[in-house]
Amino acid sequence: MSDHKPAGQFLDAAIDLLRRVRDEEADSVEAAGTLLADTVQNGGRLFAFGAGHSSLAAQDVVYRAGGLALMNLLTVPGVVGVDVMPATLGSALERVDGLASAVLDSSPLREGDALVIISLSGRNALPVEMAMNARALGVRVIGVTSVAYASETTSRHTSGTFLKDHCDIVLDSKIAVGDAELTLDTVPAPFAPASTVVTSALMQAMTATAAATLADRGIEPPLLRSGNVDGGHEWNGRVLEQYGDRIFYRR
Repeated sequence: MSDHKPAGQFLDAAIDLLRRVRDEEADSVEAAGTLLADTVQNGGRLFAFGAGHSSLAAQDVVYRAGGLALMNLLTVPGVVGVDVMPATLGSALERVDGLASAVLDSSPLREGDALVIISLSGRNALPVEMAMNARALGVRVIGVTSVAYASETTSRHTSGTFLKDHCDIVLDSKIAVGDAELTLDTVPAPFAPASTVVTSALMQAMTATAAATLADRGIEPPLLRSGNVDGGHEWNGRVLEQYGDRIFYRR
């Protein structure tokens, strides 16, 4: 039975979206997790990138208890979070042509690596250019985006294309354009965004698939444990040492 209070309505909307991605994106999640597992097995490195609030879901899988130790954050100065002053600068930088090229040129990304690019709209220059240039380097690209934006908005990249057009695998978050689940007659704008909940769930589902796939192949997945569990620091030290040449957040 649906809750008519805003909190309950939002949670119902989030649950409905999670059910949709579970049912409709299962094959894509399986493919993305398998791609990550293949990359780990073949000696490649893993990276995640998101701008603005999309960065939250990228950060959620980096240096994370229960997560893959090999997942690194690809950072672009000024767009990683809302701690940039002014906060509007991050939004402006997403629309700058050439920024992704400069970032990739100075990053450790190389052929054989995998990059997860998160962009809700997928329409700004930064994620589109990031995907195009990464693939040109021989990097496999997984895009996490709302495909609806491609049919309901216009691209801000000179090519007229969206993130989804430059990915090996696309995970569709199903988020409606505008990213707000609730409306009320007494509130002048739609509110209550669910993109972070759904995108983070897709990221965790993908990394869980990668870990299980590696295990099925007889390879111990490079997982981190909580430092708040007895033995956790020792466990993590061993994993970080074993895979140190593929982990960049310690340098």
